[in-house]
Amino acid sequence: MTETKHTSPKKRWIIAPLIPNDIKHALRDYPPLLRQLLFNRGITTAEVAHAYLGTESPTSTDPFLMLGMREAVAVIEKALQANENITIYGDYDTDGVTASSLLFEFFNQLRHEPRVYIPNRFDEGYGLNLDAVELLAAEGTQLLITVDCGIRSLQEVQRAKELGMRVIVTDHHQPGDQLPQADAVINPHQPADPYPYKELAGVGLAYKLAEAWLQTHPDPEVDLNQWLDLVAIGTVVDVAPLTGENRSLVKRGLALMRQPKRQGLFSLAQVASINPAKFNAGHLGFVIGPRLNAAGRIESALDAFRLLTSRDTFEAGWLAQQLDSLNSSRKEITNQIIESAMLNIAAQDPDVPVLFSASSEYNAGVVGLAAGRLTEAYYKPAIIGSVEGDLIKASCRSIPEFDINHALDQCTDLLVRHGGHPMAAGLTVRTENAQAFQERLMDIARESFMGLDLTPALHIDYEISLEKLQADHFPGILDAVEQLEPTGAFNPGALFCSRNIRVLRANTVGKGEHLKLVLGAGSNQLDAIAFRQGAMHENLPDYVDIAYTFEINEFNGRSTVQLNVRDIQPAAS
Repeated sequence: MTETKHTSPKKRWIIAPLIPNDIKHALRDYPPLLRQLLFNRGITTAEVAHAYLGTESPTSTDPFLMLGMREAVAVIEKALQANENITIYGDYDTDGVTASSLLFEFFNQLRHEPRVYIPNRFDEGYGLNLDAVELLAAEGTQLLITVDCGIRSLQEVQRAKELGMRVIVTDHHQPGDQLPQADAVINPHQPADPYPYKELAGVGLAYKLAEAWLQTHPDPEVDLNQWLDLVAIGTVVDVAPLTGENRSLVKRGLALMRQPKRQGLFSLAQVASINPAKFNAGHLGFVIGPRLNAAGRIESALDAFRLLTSRDTFEAGWLAQQLDSLNSSRKEITNQIIESAMLNIAAQDPDVPVLFSASSEYNAGVVGLAAGRLTEAYYKPAIIGSVEGDLIKASCRSIPEFDINHALDQCTDLLVRHGGHPMAAGLTVRTENAQAFQERLMDIARESFMGLDLTPALHIDYEISLEKLQADHFPGILDAVEQLEPTGAFNPGALFCSRNIRVLRANTVGKGEHLKLVLGAGSNQLDAIAFRQGAMHENLPDYVDIAYTFEINEFNGRSTVQLNVRDIQPAAS
C-alpha cells in the first residue's frame, strides 16, 4: 500500500548571521566555513572549539554527583556479596535494550549472571507492571534494577518492596509529583539533583552506574569503555540531545564501533549494507536503530537484546536477518496507519491544534512512528492510538512550541497512565474518557499556541552560490561538515541554502514518496535527493530555492557529492 501524499507546510528559512570579526579572530586557527559553523552553534572561543572538535577522551563527570548513586552502589555490593538473584528490568525500545545489555554484560564480568526481563509491548505495555513484579518475586528475584523506566511506577515499586525485593530505579524520564519509594532512585531530573548534565539517556545512566561501581571497586579486567558502543546507539536512537556529555559519549562510542568487536553489531551492519569503518550518527538513527526497535514493535524486544549480547557468529547472523525482515514489515504497517490516519484527519476541522486518530486496526508497536510522521507532515502535535477493548494506548509526538508531557500532566485525572518527554510521550486512556481528554488537550494547546507563529522554521548555517563552486571546494566543505559529527538533536548537521537553481531532471523514487533530482547552477550539475517530497513532482517549477546538506553518495564503488534537500521552494527571483 502506498502512502497518501501530503505536501508539508511551507517553512521559514532563518539564515544565521555572519560571524563577527572578534569571534572570527578568536577562531582564526580554523578554516572560514568551520568558523562560521562553530559560531552558529554558540562556540565563540578557541578553548570551547578545541573541546568540541577534540578527539581525546574528556574527564568524565563524577557519577556520584547524582542523587541515589551511593545508595545504589551499596545495594549492589550487598547483593553481590550475598550472591542474590538480580533482575534487570528494561524498556522494549532501543534505549532500554541497550541499557539492559550493558548491565547484563557488566554483571557477567563481575562473575554474576542476572536475569533480564523486558516486557512485551502488546501484553504488558510500557514500564513496570504488577503481574511482572509478582512473577519475578515468585521466581526469587531479590534485587530489581530498572533501566529506562520506573520513575512513575509508584504502585509497582511499592509492591516489589512488599514482596521483599530491594529496588534500584534508573530512569531518565520526567518524574511525577512523587518519586517511587525505591532503595535508590537515579534520575538527574529528580528535585535538587546536583548532577550538571541532565540529558543522559537511559543507557547513559546505566553506564554511569557501572562507572560508579568501578570507581569504588576497581577491577583491571573490566574496561568501562567496552560499552560505549551501546551508549552511542541508545543515546542517538532515543533522540537525546547530542550536546555536552552525550556528545562526548557518542563520539567515543562511534570510534569504537568503527572497529566493531560486538558480533551482533557487525552482523546488523552487514545485513544493512553499512561499512562499519564509516559508522556515523545518521547510521545509528536511521539504519541500526529502526532494526533494533523493530523487534519490540512487531514481536519481542528480547531478540534485539540477544543480538547485542550474542558472541556466536551464526546466532548473531540469524538474528540480524530476523530484525531486518521485521523492519521491512514495520515500514509497511507504519505506512498503512499513516494513510488511514491522514484520511481521518482530512475529515476533521483543519484548524484543530492537535491531531488525533485511534483505531482497533492500528498496531500498537508503530503508532509512535506514525505520530512522528504526521507531526512532521502537518507541523502539529499528533496522538495516534490503538484501541484495545475499553482502553486506548497511544503515542504522542509534538513540536518545540508545545511540551506534550506537561500537557498530559494537566490531564492526569482522565488518564490511566502517561509519561515521557516534552517532544514525545505515551498514554493510556479509557475509551469512555477519550472525548473529554481530547477536548481538554485541545483547550490546553489553543491557549499555548495563542499569539505564536506556528510556521516551521529551518535554521540555515550559510547561503552558498552553487554556480561559483569549483570541484576543489568540495573537500573543504565536506571536511568542515564532518567535524561537527556526531550530529543530531540540539547539535544539528550543517544546513545550507542556494537560490535560483535550475531543475534539469526530476523523477520520483520509492513508490513515489521521494524526489530524485539533477540540479544545475552555472556550469555545475549536482545530483540531489529530497526524501518524502515526492508530492511536489507534479508542480515542480523550473527554478527553485533549496535548503540542503552535503553528503557522499556511494554507489557501485563510486563516490560522488550529493545534495540531501530538506526543503524546496519556488525561486524568489
